[in-house]
Amino acid sequence: MGQGHSDEHVARDVSTEQLSHELALRFAKKCFTPLEITHFKDIFRALADEQDGIQYWKEKTLCRFLVIPDALGPGPLIYQMATYLGAFPFPSLAPSILTIEAMLKVVVVMTERYRVVLKRGGADRNKLLFRSLAVFDRRMSSVYEKPSQDLFESVRDEKSEKVDTSDAILDEARSQATGEEPHPTSGFSVDKPANDTDEDEDDDELALAALESLDAIEVFKDDQRADTKIHHAQIPVDNFRRLLMLLLVIAPLNAQESLSRYAERLTPHRIESLKEVADSILWSFTPEQNAGIFYQAFNKIVPASLPYMFDGLNPLFEHFLFSKNIDLSKRKRSLTSAPLTSPIPQVPDTPVDPLLPCEGDILNLDILSQLSFFIKGNNLFHRLRPLYLGANAGFSLGSIEQKVFNWRAPSILLVSGTRLSSTPAGSRERAFADTLPPKRFPDGASGNNPRARVIFGAYIDVPWKHTYKEAIGGSEMLLFQLSPVHEVFRASILSTDYLTFTKTGIGLGCLPPQPKNVSGMSSHTALGPVSLMLDSSLEFGVFTHDSTGGGSFHPSQTRKNEWQDRFEIESLEIWGCGGDEEAKKQRAAWVFEEREAEARRSVKMGKDVESDRALLEMAGLVGNHSASGGSMG
Repeated sequence: MGQGHSDEHVARDVSTEQLSHELALRFAKKCFTPLEITHFKDIFRALADEQDGIQYWKEKTLCRFLVIPDALGPGPLIYQMATYLGAFPFPSLAPSILTIEAMLKVVVVMTERYRVVLKRGGADRNKLLFRSLAVFDRRMSSVYEKPSQDLFESVRDEKSEKVDTSDAILDEARSQATGEEPHPTSGFSVDKPANDTDEDEDDDELALAALESLDAIEVFKDDQRADTKIHHAQIPVDNFRRLLMLLLVIAPLNAQESLSRYAERLTPHRIESLKEVADSILWSFTPEQNAGIFYQAFNKIVPASLPYMFDGLNPLFEHFLFSKNIDLSKRKRSLTSAPLTSPIPQVPDTPVDPLLPCEGDILNLDILSQLSFFIKGNNLFHRLRPLYLGANAGFSLGSIEQKVFNWRAPSILLVSGTRLSSTPAGSRERAFADTLPPKRFPDGASGNNPRARVIFGAYIDVPWKHTYKEAIGGSEMLLFQLSPVHEVFRASILSTDYLTFTKTGIGLGCLPPQPKNVSGMSSHTALGPVSLMLDSSLEFGVFTHDSTGGGSFHPSQTRKNEWQDRFEIESLEIWGCGGDEEAKKQRAAWVFEEREAEARRSVKMGKDVESDRALLEMAGLVGNHSASGGSMG
């Protein structure tokens, strides 16, 4: 016991800087393969500046290496995030100088490789990313404090007291890693581990023990103070808009692609489109009430409506793990430092298939990226096929049946239109209004969209078919609004009336239509508490949101009011989620149905014509229909 008490006393004398060093060493050993460490070191050293014997990266270096588009203006924000994450897990040390240790921690957090050591959920990263974006100044300044000269001097003094951690930490990690059992990472296939052990079962406890080994009381106090301050911090709206535009651009990125491919497409028209989509997302955080975004709203909206919003950061920062200077087919060449003169991609250029086979009136690359913020990108990018485009196929339920039925995979419905006035204008609008219950709720929010244009949609997890008595759909169904406010309404288990397709129209979250009008019951269409309904002519639609819920889809997590948008349909599209295999199955089903229909048409009468005719008369198909005969019921 005495020895344990002595060890605990010694451990408490360790500085936070030493703890940060030990944590970086643990990340290097556990989160990367030796090959990845080699690539990382090569990239960092080749592009680093040096001051007072310290190698570090400037904002310009970081932004040009990642090929951050200047036209969007998120460079300073990415640098702000990096200087905060480089100080992990001590907010008091931020902003940090982007030394090799700091950059290692940035890459670990941005690529989510910290899970190997910390084994925490994604919510922890979201909280950390919020802190890295937030400011505490009441004036909501978008200018972030950069590392000062005093910080350089403190790092230099620390460096003179111990070994050069810039080299030793990675060399030590690499040498230890080659002598240990490999661990599962998302690294290069040539360096994949053959097996795994139970060595990391207690990694979470070891991470906590590492904090306690320095000074548990002070660390936990700092963390508690940070948690208190986070509720007073805000992300400036302009900053978040710039970040959202970047996240939309990098959403389809993979680790072997350069961002320059997507940056080249940033025409003035594309930037305006990105801004429009970003504003729709911003309005889900109610910016009309605040000059910034508070953590409470951030913590509610991101998991509910934007769970995959930050996924594009993972492949972007994976670029640190692939250096063009290292050729695996040859001997390691001598590494030379050279100034960064142009934003040349650090990953190989490989041909890629188009993200979309074609664009629709609604679905374009920016809307596609917006969808990937709540539907996994591997179900969207390079995977969508236009099953039905109203502008080409015509607005009719028959066209949808012909184009969409037999698609044996999930699909996405998108509908856009213009809000109708409270007083119907014209006979067609009046006829549509007569089919609905009296409007009790006001129109929804308009956001920054003065044209009153709305976009709604649904992710449908089952094949389409006629619904005569019961609705179809599963628990993975999603109902969503993309414009003017971004919001996702997830499936509820209180009711399973997810999707109906009948001669009366398309309903999502609506009760199936009754076969007969029972005396005394309303003939109006039954709209669910949270529902989308398109009429039989595909001319009008209505979206209803009742905050009390109780239907097939959950109500809004943030907007606690009621609203109803009645709109005239301008565009309607249905896209299939799948590849060549799904398309092949659909074509085979069409061929089979056509063959069956042709077989029925080619049935010939037998030799005994009188007997065949008598049989048909009994079925009521020919002859005197008013006479008694076979029953059709």
